[in-house]
Formats: sequence, C-alpha cells, structure tokens
Amino acid sequence: MTEDEKLRRANDLLNDPLFNEAFDVLKKDLSNRWESSGSTEVEARESIWLAMRLLDRIHAHITSVVETGRMADILDKQHPFI
Repeated sequence: MTEDEKLRRANDLLNDPLFNEAFDVLKKDLSNRWESSGSTEVEARESIWLAMRLLDRIHAHITSVVETGRMADILDKQHPFI
C-alpha cells in the first residue's frame, strides 16, 4: 500500500460516522464497566483499563497516519531547498 493510499484510507476512516460511533460506543461501554466494577475486581478493572488504552492507541495511530501524510504534502509543496 502506498503512502498516499494509506493517507486516503486513514482519512476516510476518521471521517466515517460508523467508525467514530464504534469507538465512542466501545469507550463508553468500557468506561461504564470500569465505573461499575467493585474495588476488589482488580483483574477485571485492569483488563478494562488496558482495553481503553488500546482503543486510544488505535485511534492515535490512524490520526498519526493522516497528520504525517498532511505534513509530507506540505513539505512537497514547499521550495525544494527549504
């Protein structure tokens, strides 16, 4: 997959309402489960926390692909000696 195709696909994902809804629903569900878990449910709470961080990392990676692609476009349009 070329960098341009990665940029386009990542941008499409970030602008897709269903994709964003899926992240929002999952984060809300995990947050609710974490808040309703008991203080003695250490393993469950750690697992939920890990899942929440993983969702954040996935979203951050896709966002990074878009931002990196935009920066590359800007650099390509600048004077070649800058």
